[in-house]
Amino acid sequence: MTDVAHTTLSPGSSPATSARRPTLAEQSSELRIAIMRLARRLRQERTETELSASQFSTLGWISSEGPLTIGRLADLERVTAPSMNRTVNCLVDAGYATRATAPDDGRKVLVSTTESGEAIIRETRRRRDAWLAKRFAALTPAERETLADATTILGRIIDQ
Repeated sequence: MTDVAHTTLSPGSSPATSARRPTLAEQSSELRIAIMRLARRLRQERTETELSASQFSTLGWISSEGPLTIGRLADLERVTAPSMNRTVNCLVDAGYATRATAPDDGRKVLVSTTESGEAIIRETRRRRDAWLAKRFAALTPAERETLADATTILGRIIDQ
């Protein structure tokens, strides 16, 4: 006998063809698991460096946003300033980032990427985009449209 509390929609089924709709909690759980698995898989598509995931993420923020203070990086990564300072120290020691005094305020230190840091970011983004593009190419146009809609929706969820 099927346990109705644990029944979920199979891929490709719709509420109209299924015995019941999944609950909000079930949908949330399934989405969380899918996003975590996708994120984990995408993290595997990166250049061969000794950077941790948090170091790479920090380097990505610096690359995307330009020179940033330790405090701003800590806010973006949702960590403490001392923790971010350790992360930045590792990036600087590895030659992927530099520290410089802010031109407008000598008390502030700005962290920037070096050319080798930018190269790691570019190559990793290229690999991740290529991995996704290969999988997107195998989808139907309707599935790609659904993912485009989901991307917009996920962006709204993130920004709430």
